[in-house]
Amino acid sequence: MHVENEMASLCPDILRIMASSSLSRRLVACLLNVSEARRKDLVETVAKAALYNTEGVRREGTTVLNIFNDRDYNRSVITIVSGIDSIRESVLSACERACGLIDMRAHIGVHPCMGAVDLIPIYPLGEEVGVEECAKEARAVAQGLTERVQGTSAFLFGWADSPLQRGLAQRRKEMGWFKKTPDLQAIRADMGPRPQRQFGLTGVGSSPYVMNCNVTIDTQDIAMGHGIATAIRESTPGGVPGVQVLALPHEGAVEIACNVESVKGSPTVYMTTSEPWPSFSIDGQPYCHAPASLITARVAELAGKQGVGVKGTALVGFTPHECRGLAELAISQGIAEFWKDQRRIRM
Repeated sequence: MHVENEMASLCPDILRIMASSSLSRRLVACLLNVSEARRKDLVETVAKAALYNTEGVRREGTTVLNIFNDRDYNRSVITIVSGIDSIRESVLSACERACGLIDMRAHIGVHPCMGAVDLIPIYPLGEEVGVEECAKEARAVAQGLTERVQGTSAFLFGWADSPLQRGLAQRRKEMGWFKKTPDLQAIRADMGPRPQRQFGLTGVGSSPYVMNCNVTIDTQDIAMGHGIATAIRESTPGGVPGVQVLALPHEGAVEIACNVESVKGSPTVYMTTSEPWPSFSIDGQPYCHAPASLITARVAELAGKQGVGVKGTALVGFTPHECRGLAELAISQGIAEFWKDQRRIRM
């Protein structure tokens, strides 16, 4: 069993330097989810649209930290980081490019999705950016997308979904995202027209940072996977707080794909073992999230009771602390395409 994280072996001294930097205050991250992974050059084209304007001039203070491609899912996650005042243009430029290159009528993949640009979440990366600022930017991105790409539609979630502030999982369920063949004609988008098959429907919102942690179990028994997913889901008694989870077939095995949401409160409220829960604050409110090692251990325990082992765990991108620290490093050194340079700062 192993845990994969491309930045896990960073020198602690480098991380401390990054964390103490004051060069890149008021940072936010957008983990842009697009419905394409099999054409990696296309995905890189989308990422570069966030970094450079139409004349090829680099947008100062913006970096793409990571591009995570999953061929089976046919889905990529592009980690864009910028200041709150400039994130909108970077994200919208990337979305415009994606919508021009990805046609949902031809999309095939095992991961649920509804849009060429499937998800646009905006997360604050420090105390310097508040809840309302992120909500305002997310709503502006949703409006901008539907105005700049005619025919696109969006639903809102999290802080951007005022006044209800419904979570992503709830909004996806309401929109039919989890269905194999969603009925687009039955959907009423929050912004834009009724969803069209070419572009589909995009979720846009803001919340405390959400980490993606995928644990692969060594079986093809999807029913077993569903049982494990149900057991660790936040809504199940005894489940892991903040964890939303699917079980999906993946590369000849089953992946327990987790969205690890940050939850309100001190880590001591949630800790059931000595394993520390990473914590941070937004607008003076403490948040924390379950560590990947805890999720892996729970999955391993449940699978082991059925005679199945864990093949490995993959983090899609970074923890909140890693994301901020690496962004400060990349921006301070003027590295726009940081995903190409990650391995250079390993010990």
